[in-house]
Amino acid sequence: MATYAIGDIQGCYHSLLSLLDVIQFNPEKDKLWLVGDLINRGSGSLETLRWAKAHESSLVLVLGNHDLHALAVAAGYVKAHRSDTLQSILAAPDREELLDWLRFRPMIHAEDGLLLVHAGLLPQWSAEQAVALGQEVEHALRGDRYQEFLAHMYGNYPVRWHDALQGMDRLRMITNAMTRLRVCTPDGEMDFDFKGELADMPAGTLPWFDVPARRTVDTTVIFGHWSALGLQQRDNLYALDTGCLWGGMLTALRLEDSATFQVPCHSADGPRTLKT
Repeated sequence: MATYAIGDIQGCYHSLLSLLDVIQFNPEKDKLWLVGDLINRGSGSLETLRWAKAHESSLVLVLGNHDLHALAVAAGYVKAHRSDTLQSILAAPDREELLDWLRFRPMIHAEDGLLLVHAGLLPQWSAEQAVALGQEVEHALRGDRYQEFLAHMYGNYPVRWHDALQGMDRLRMITNAMTRLRVCTPDGEMDFDFKGELADMPAGTLPWFDVPARRTVDTTVIFGHWSALGLQQRDNLYALDTGCLWGGMLTALRLEDSATFQVPCHSADGPRTLKT
């Protein structure tokens, strides 16, 4: 029995199957932790979503920004982007079943001293607080008024956390941090414009995980989202988005011994040549 964390799949279905073959995944014994962005931009979004739902007893999937985007597009609150690959899901006969399953996935997962989140955590948050805040968003997504959340989910503000934040401002900031964060200032003000490599970070910002006095520094965090960062393995930190969609690798991390396994982007999945 083993547990594998896998980086951003983004609809790269054939690459996923190749990686599962390499790790000899056995759904009756093994577990998968998926860092989010399960779908969108790759050619196999529908197949990937159906596969994940069919294997739900063997996996944990935290929501990424592309997964939330799919829910918002399906609900009619935003238009699909030119580079989206959601049409197969939107036109599928099991569309509602699949989207409802996706909507009920967690924002963050905590187990055995590990935290799984798509993008990042603000430096002010402890591990316990982050889990509680994630549950606030989950409650909104799973409730009868979830469409109200989706309608007001988009936006970059507020950019600085305060415990007194309320309503949609609070939910939006939690969502942005957990699904979009890459860099922030030392006091936790988020910058959403930057998507590049560490050497090109805007002045005055740091990777969220390098902010001094980050309260989750003693908790092992596993995340994705930042393809330009690449594979990072540090004490208490694993970044697993290795840009499969862009012609990079799809990566799995075996949690028991930190061994990594990779496959190149499958020819049937891409690669994309332009990041949008």
